[in-house]
Amino acid sequence: MPRRMHQPLARTIAGAGFHVVTLDLLGHGRSDRPLDPKEYSMTAFGEQVLALLDHLGAEEAVIGGTSLGSNVSLEVADVAPDRVRGLLLEMPVLDNALEAGLIAFGPLMFLARFVPVSVSLTRRLSRLVPRGVLPFWAGVALDTLDQQPAPMAATIHGIFFGRIAPSSRRRRLIQAPALVVGHPRDPIHPAADAAMLADEMPNARFVEARSYAEWRVSPARLDAEAVAFVSRCWAVEDAEPDRDSRRAGG
Repeated sequence: MPRRMHQPLARTIAGAGFHVVTLDLLGHGRSDRPLDPKEYSMTAFGEQVLALLDHLGAEEAVIGGTSLGSNVSLEVADVAPDRVRGLLLEMPVLDNALEAGLIAFGPLMFLARFVPVSVSLTRRLSRLVPRGVLPFWAGVALDTLDQQPAPMAATIHGIFFGRIAPSSRRRRLIQAPALVVGHPRDPIHPAADAAMLADEMPNARFVEARSYAEWRVSPARLDAEAVAFVSRCWAVEDAEPDRDSRRAGG
């Protein structure tokens, strides 16, 4: 999905006084779409996030994401803990999700690789629909359908046949405060994975959404949780005089 999916939450957190940056990882949205599956590993995505922080001059940030974005955030916290002020994680994809994920995305990889016209035709049809007349989430869904067969196959291959997340042992070493949001009755993003992750990390808190759609159609409760969490992450006084220049959220 494109970075536009985080626009409502980004604006809410920015409205509380924080600098919020969203990004399209490789293979997503408006970013490049290389054909090498190795470009789509979680470690490579984590390196892209760190490169963005370097580009912005942000020494620290609250890092967050949804689904794959949660796993990428964990990678950043694993390899560069000093850059992570906190973790805002929705629907991580861990041990309990792998079988359902392969069942859901395996056929998409097959179609993209062996029946590429199915992906190309879907892309062409999605582009015929004018975005300006659609509700926000319908537009995001159409943007998600705007895929190219070869990069799409490479993306799914790279994600599911590489390291999906730091190991449980590594996750237990992550000291950053974390807010972990899970959804009930979601086989690809089971709440059990989110609850497990919150139990593993010493400074994490688990919040269960009422439904998969809550943060999309009735976001007030979870938005308030997110804003309060980000505020707590930055509440401790920074000893350095240029503290404000280091404040960032993503």
